[in-house]
Amino acid sequence: MHSVRLRLLAIALLPLIVLLPVLLGVTMLRWINKYDNLLIAKVASDLRVAEQYFGRINATQAAEVAAVAQSVDFSEARSRGDGFLAEYVERKRTALGLDFMVWGTISDSGLPEAARQVALAASPDAPSANLVLLSSDELATISAALAEQAAIPLVPTEAARPIDRTVESRGMFILAAHRSAGSDEVLIGGRLLNRNLAVIDTMNALVYRDEAGEVSRTGTTTLFLEDVRISTNVKLFEGSRALGTRVSEAVWRRVMEHGQTWLDRAFVVNDWYISGYVPLADISGNRIGMLYTGFLEAPFTAQRNTTIITLILAFVAVIGLSVPLFLWLARGVFAPLEQMTATMAHAEAGALDARIGPVSANNEIGAVARHLDRLLDQVEERDAALRDYANNLNDLVEQRTEELKEANRKLEATFAQLVMAEKLASVGEITAGVAHEINNPVAIIQGNLEIIRMGLTPRQQAEFRSELNFIDTQTHRINIMVGKLLNFTRPDEMSDVMTRIDAARAVDDALILVAPDLRKHAIETRVEHTPSPGFMVVETELQQVMVNLVINATQAMGLGGKLTIRTRPAERDGTAGSEIIVEDTGPGIPPDRIDKVFDPFMTTKMGSGSGLGLSISQALVTRVGGLISVHSVLGEGAVFSVWFPAADN
Repeated sequence: MHSVRLRLLAIALLPLIVLLPVLLGVTMLRWINKYDNLLIAKVASDLRVAEQYFGRINATQAAEVAAVAQSVDFSEARSRGDGFLAEYVERKRTALGLDFMVWGTISDSGLPEAARQVALAASPDAPSANLVLLSSDELATISAALAEQAAIPLVPTEAARPIDRTVESRGMFILAAHRSAGSDEVLIGGRLLNRNLAVIDTMNALVYRDEAGEVSRTGTTTLFLEDVRISTNVKLFEGSRALGTRVSEAVWRRVMEHGQTWLDRAFVVNDWYISGYVPLADISGNRIGMLYTGFLEAPFTAQRNTTIITLILAFVAVIGLSVPLFLWLARGVFAPLEQMTATMAHAEAGALDARIGPVSANNEIGAVARHLDRLLDQVEERDAALRDYANNLNDLVEQRTEELKEANRKLEATFAQLVMAEKLASVGEITAGVAHEINNPVAIIQGNLEIIRMGLTPRQQAEFRSELNFIDTQTHRINIMVGKLLNFTRPDEMSDVMTRIDAARAVDDALILVAPDLRKHAIETRVEHTPSPGFMVVETELQQVMVNLVINATQAMGLGGKLTIRTRPAERDGTAGSEIIVEDTGPGIPPDRIDKVFDPFMTTKMGSGSGLGLSISQALVTRVGGLISVHSVLGEGAVFSVWFPAADN
């Protein structure tokens, strides 16, 4: 009984102990995957916001420069002389927070090439603003202070690509330009992004501000000049900004070399972040830097791990409570069962008068106990009768055994006679139909053919000799086919002269016979011949097999379809031979019928076929040592394969 208890306990707890952990594991894996995807989606969204803000900075700077160039004050300053104009431009530069603003001509030799390209792209109606990269020399021509501000010492960074420089002296600018109508005069304003913490902090506040208006401490944004951080709120260990640190080589290759966006976890300076990097291009389309947004991975990883541990502990607690609860509930079930087990043990020991007695329970177990007592009563009564019957039981068993053997022999003989009678009756009906429907018309055709020959002049006979001979040959072949059909029940008696046949020629001859039917059904026919060895077979029988297969395929496809016939060399069990493959694009053969297609009288064309075509074909092929098989996928057509062993040379 204890083993039963353990088994029932195992059965009851198996879904809980095995299936629930599997389900829990699968659920957690899916949840972790979705959780990680959600983090990637979040950083992608943050990166789009940062891109939009960066684009907004460009558009705003272009609009501000255009507003200055088109203002009345600017026109008045120009009219009052270069000195007053320079003072006005400097005052506007300071008000707009730009690092430089110049008024000049596009052809000015002192203007950097990148600034000249931005100026060329501008017009009075559409000022331009683009990112540009200026060298230290170009910065020095504008302002020595700008060159000094742009220079950032490089900090050795783990996993970064190797370079020879120790200082990043180039400057990344947002240049905005407005060109006067009808001239090459242009107003250019530039904002240096190197060390421009105001831009990056504003961007970070915009991207990582929560619903309460607080800026997240885990979110970071960064501007890169190539792989160097030139403006960032990422902190080093000492608390200072990580200017001059560099991105890993893996990120640099994907973003800067291949121009792809990075959305994945990445090690940033001193910790793992869920990171997004997007390339930044200058006015010529060259990638000159990257824009980055990301947030610390650790808080989200800790939250995820806490959730997983909580689920595991909850599962362990459920298991711990379920086992004693199940044992307590099972106690009321096993007590009556133990009483029944003890009663049955006494009965097995020979005490047929052992009984459970009155049972108060009205449930299923109580009903089983009462049934057991009634069964024991019947067992006790029948035991006495069996003892009396045991004396002549052996003789009765032997008598009945002989009767059953005789009845079985008669049944087998009757069944064999019924099968033979049914087959002979079916063949008799088919034979009568063949004699009436085929032989008589063929005889009429042959008779009329002779009349036509006698009525033709010698010249006409010579002119139509091939057509008349063809009709005569085919009517003779019909007679042969009818004979083969009549001999279906006697395959050992089918015989004819076997000749060496080439598979390609046999297929081509058969297609001539069925060409009208193929045209009638609009069947596209493709024939592929691969040189293959010849084989021995009765030529007319092989034609009959091929015609049967082609006609079956044509009827299966109905109107339209594609019939493919291939010949090729093939081996079966180490024996060389030739194979003919007939493939159609019909509806295919249902799986429950494909094993019966070669059975006699098996047909899918109810009322329009005898069901003997494939059966006769199989008999003809196997008689010469060949094999015929079929493969079909429902809805994709059927493929019949006919293989013959190669003839000895």
